[in-house]
Amino acid sequence: MLDESLLDTPEALAEADHRALLRGAAEAGARVRTAVRHATEAGVQRLEPDGRPRAILLAGPGAAATCVADLLGTLAGAACPVTRLAPAGVAPAAGALRWELPGWAGSVDLLLITTPDGTEPGLSLLAEQAYRRGCTVVAVAPAGSPLAEAADAAHGLFVPMATAPYEQDEQPPVAASAPGVLWALLTPLLALLDRIALISASPEELEKVADRLDHVAERCGPAVATYSNPAKTLAAELADSLPVIWTEGTSAGPAGRRFAAALAELAGRPSLVAELPEALAAHSALLAGPLAAGADPDDFFRDRVEEAPALHARVVLLRDRPIGGLTAAPAARELALSHDTPMSELEPEAGDELVALSELIAMTDFAAVYLALASGA
Repeated sequence: MLDESLLDTPEALAEADHRALLRGAAEAGARVRTAVRHATEAGVQRLEPDGRPRAILLAGPGAAATCVADLLGTLAGAACPVTRLAPAGVAPAAGALRWELPGWAGSVDLLLITTPDGTEPGLSLLAEQAYRRGCTVVAVAPAGSPLAEAADAAHGLFVPMATAPYEQDEQPPVAASAPGVLWALLTPLLALLDRIALISASPEELEKVADRLDHVAERCGPAVATYSNPAKTLAAELADSLPVIWTEGTSAGPAGRRFAAALAELAGRPSLVAELPEALAAHSALLAGPLAAGADPDDFFRDRVEEAPALHARVVLLRDRPIGGLTAAPAARELALSHDTPMSELEPEAGDELVALSELIAMTDFAAVYLALASGA
């Protein structure tokens, strides 16, 4: 059950935030600026690339690496394929995971390694394997970690991860889906891909991203009341609901998938995610089934103290700008309305693709954190 009274009590939110999730969301802009500085100090802006790589391979554990690969692949588009190397192993522990380069990887390919840990032996072995194959290696991980030494031995580029002092004392370690982790790992790679002319993410553009993240933190911070706070409002709307996340626009896709991962890891909530217009066909039967809001009217005799309310679907529509004039949003609203399914919509303010994408990610990150804290996850 969601404790909605907690959402409008900043002191209670701070007390419930044992994992410093709210602080990480609020500091996202500062984390971007720190990561840009680390990338500059590591020499990213001094690189003189001979051309674009044939392919980019990305390796790392958990939801953070998955999201980084998704975002980079979306931003790079057809300019260069971005492939995440999925780990193998018997457990999701640092010592149990192993990564392998595909057989075709060679000297014209770029290997990116991202991890908030840096102690994984499998990633150090992967850097060594890439060196033997002639791949260029770039790693982002905590300073002083074994991976830093492995990247140096592979004659690669190592960028220290932008961490906050309180994260170093976290037990258990900070979740991979935590807002601060994403921006600390992603930002240096954005600067790198800008340098090799795959995407547009100059220092000036990254400063705009940081400014937009600060703006979202002002709108969605714990001191802002629920009625004027879009993140708290969305968290309250998702209480006792199954989020059905629909995205429209290229950039909104990774934001929706990131939101689903954050809901699962941070708030312990299942969700479904799909892109419009295909989502309309994929989820039509779901909205017409037992999860539809009108499918199971509230039982008058249900014990409201002992029995949890029935779980019903709620559509969350994430849209980016511009959408090129063609939109399936009216059809999406009509489908939801025809099945008495409520819908929440989020759309960023005008801005460049990367800036608009950062706003969608930041707002949904705040919503996932509020849902986690208010539900006791």
